[in-house]
Amino acid sequence: MKGTARRQPNASPPRARAAAPPRRQRGYSLIEVIVAFALLALALTLLLGTLSGAARQVRWSGDAGRAALHAQSLLDQVGVGEPLQPGQRDGDFDDGRYRWSLVITPWADPALPPPVAIDPAAPRLLALSLSVQWGDGRPGEQLQLRTLRLAAAGTAAALP
Repeated sequence: MKGTARRQPNASPPRARAAAPPRRQRGYSLIEVIVAFALLALALTLLLGTLSGAARQVRWSGDAGRAALHAQSLLDQVGVGEPLQPGQRDGDFDDGRYRWSLVITPWADPALPPPVAIDPAAPRLLALSLSVQWGDGRPGEQLQLRTLRLAAAGTAAALP
């Protein structure tokens, strides 16, 4: 009897396996996926808002830097080639992208009393006020510069 299995007398009969409870499927529920997408959308909105604000600031600083270079160039040329005269001049740079206005007025020291007699042959100080605007000309898109220049004696006739 080689091929038959013998049952041992004290061996218990084979037990039937107990039915295993159904396994719970693992994964994410629909609510969890929707909440995750909502959080992702909120984070992306905040990130894009920050990046757009940074891009605006970079553009503004570029415009302001370019306006400062134009203003410096203009102030360097004032009084070169022609004598300084009180008055107002306007113009633009970069085909109208930057607009400027220059006002030249006689300067008097506010701490001193007005002089009674002015020597017409003496050089005088003139106040130069330059305004450079770009874009819509809002307060953040405007550059104001003020400086003093010494006018030659020949301009004294135009001064009060």
